[in-house]
Amino acid sequence: MKKIYVAGHNGLVGSAIVKSFKKNGYENILVKSHEELDLTDQCDVSRFFEKEEPEWVILAAAKVGGIMANKSCPAEFMYHNLAIEVNVIHQAWLSGVKKLLFLGSSCIYPRMAPQPIKEEYLLTGPLETTNEAYALAKISGLKMCEYYNRQYGADFISVMPTNLYGPGDNFDLESSHVLPAMIRKFDDAKREGKPTVTLWGTGAPRREFLHVDDMASACLHVMENYKDPEFVNIGVGKDISIKELAEMVKEIVGFGGDIEWDLSKPDGTPRKLLDIGKLAASGWKPSISLKDGIVDTYRWYAENRSC
Repeated sequence: MKKIYVAGHNGLVGSAIVKSFKKNGYENILVKSHEELDLTDQCDVSRFFEKEEPEWVILAAAKVGGIMANKSCPAEFMYHNLAIEVNVIHQAWLSGVKKLLFLGSSCIYPRMAPQPIKEEYLLTGPLETTNEAYALAKISGLKMCEYYNRQYGADFISVMPTNLYGPGDNFDLESSHVLPAMIRKFDDAKREGKPTVTLWGTGAPRREFLHVDDMASACLHVMENYKDPEFVNIGVGKDISIKELAEMVKEIVGFGGDIEWDLSKPDGTPRKLLDIGKLAASGWKPSISLKDGIVDTYRWYAENRSC
């Protein structure tokens, strides 16, 4: 009957975490909409924690987006994410929260980090410039948890998920990540009878993709079993090229045309594969294959698109 506050429950990550926790018997889950609680407002957050006194906190709230959104609005990504982290983590400590889980991102690692990426590679080289502001904000949240543990004896854990996808994802072409953007583009082209789909870059970069339900199960596992104060990666342990991903999505959607690559657009980080040895050693492993996960995600999109 722990009172668990999930910040960001309406998002892809937060909604999956709420579902996973409830499925495993946690019923006393507290959620608030942005209209009810503005996490960038220090006074709002302070009053909330004083009134509700949650025992566990899952900090999944964040401003997120793809390459275009990150490049266009770096100040917004920096401000909103820093404000949320500072307010929630500090108030969690002040109100005596027993355990906090902070959701970071694999973009915190250097652009040219050795592969697969171990947790120890943090801050060993320059970041990818296309999402630097978001990465810096996430690094700050991770370090806040680390410092509150060290100085105050808190139990604040940070996890770094790889690229996430799944039902309920953001499919807006201006702000979505690569996989949902592909699903949208191929589905639009199929329904409109277009002969080609144009995708960004060369298709050469390699990425790792984790279904959001696997991510949620990993978060529950960490809250129940993980005791190490150091942050931990969450991933699947294998990657795929963007070109290979495009061919897989094309087949699943059923688009019969050609793929064109816009070489004037950036590729981003050449490769990003997480080393998940630390989490695997604690007893967790993913269960959803990439193909099954994309089929699941496309089915949801087809049933919920506006037209």
